[in-house]
Amino acid sequence: MSKPKSILLTLFFIILLGAVGGGGYLLLKDQQAPLITVTPGDGRLSKNSVLEIALADHASGLKNLTVLIRKNTTTSTIYQQDWMDRLPERKETINLSSVSLQEGAFELIVKASDGSFAAFGKGNTATREYSYRLDNTPPRVSVITMPPYVRRGGVGVVAYSVSEEVSSTGVQIGDTFFPGYKQSSGNHMCFFAFPYYMTVEEYNPRLVAKDLAGNAYDRPLAVYPLGRDFTADRINLSESFLSTKMPEFEQDFPGEMTHVERFLKVNRDMRVANRASLISIGLQTSPEMLWKGAFMRLPNAANRARFAEKRTYVYNGVEVDQQYHLGHDLASTRHAPVPAANNGKIVFADNMGIYGQVVIVDHGMGLQTLYAHLSEISVQPGQSVLQGDILGKTGLTGMAGGDHLHYGVTVSGIPVTPLEWFDPHWIQDNITGRLN
Repeated sequence: MSKPKSILLTLFFIILLGAVGGGGYLLLKDQQAPLITVTPGDGRLSKNSVLEIALADHASGLKNLTVLIRKNTTTSTIYQQDWMDRLPERKETINLSSVSLQEGAFELIVKASDGSFAAFGKGNTATREYSYRLDNTPPRVSVITMPPYVRRGGVGVVAYSVSEEVSSTGVQIGDTFFPGYKQSSGNHMCFFAFPYYMTVEEYNPRLVAKDLAGNAYDRPLAVYPLGRDFTADRINLSESFLSTKMPEFEQDFPGEMTHVERFLKVNRDMRVANRASLISIGLQTSPEMLWKGAFMRLPNAANRARFAEKRTYVYNGVEVDQQYHLGHDLASTRHAPVPAANNGKIVFADNMGIYGQVVIVDHGMGLQTLYAHLSEISVQPGQSVLQGDILGKTGLTGMAGGDHLHYGVTVSGIPVTPLEWFDPHWIQDNITGRLN
């Protein structure tokens, strides 16, 4: 062996021994390559997709990362990074918008090395490959049938076809999304509302779809909006009502406060929370229609309040709050049996704040009916019911001032007028007749 080589070899062993003596034993012992995880790990991507690369090596820390793309017979480096700080974990992102790549299949190759002395100081290296398909073409959507108009506070339905599998589709109205549901025919159907809180000028429904690669279809839905006026009422808050009802809500809003202060907490904060719950429950729905024909009204009941009635609450002659009443108040005899308005499945049967004891029946595709202020519940979640089956009895639980049924209809959790669903002619002209 030549003298220079002998000197170099001696220096290497001196450095090696120094590393061991200085606590580098773990760096020598580490034979485990870094862990690599890429999300998503496969499937379709679009030019706007972002790949998240998670790296971990707790023994020696991370030294470098190289990312390559192989398409057909060509391989190119799209990302390379060396690190001096040897962190045990790192997360990097690759935005495909910055990569020149044509549509079609390709492989992603990820290489990562740690900071150990393995491989003569190069470290342990891990290599993982992932297969993807780049798809930059939005789905094609064709409307099959839709309503000629939708009234404020009412409902429309659209049937349409989509050219490929989608991750989401439906009708977008402002900040509110109404999901579409795939039918056995392969087409999609979507019930959507003209929300009571929107004007004709604000109403702009859009049919949307997003494929598995993230490409989006987004077009206006050419439906004619019709205005509708709603009633208003002034409600005087009596001391008798407040002293009777507010103690029921002391656990929800504890602390020292007057009855009217607690009333405002319930009427505002709890109302908001309850409506958020209805949105969540609205997603617990069958993709198929479970109902048939006109919806049943509480028998022999007088109408006490209507949908979207604007209520002004007055205490000692002073206006203290305003809210909308989003259902029909129907008064019959005390503790009257409450029938299911149509066929469906129970998705909620419990207490819900301002509504008191509540039953919610799902009729499919986001269409649900709500039965509130019950004194008694006689069904369980998951139970199937037929039109006319008894769900419970009327009462005055929650914020009810007297024995009655608060009956509501929601579409994907958004309250709509029940009147349309009581009318067989409206259902035939606007829903079933068009779909058939």
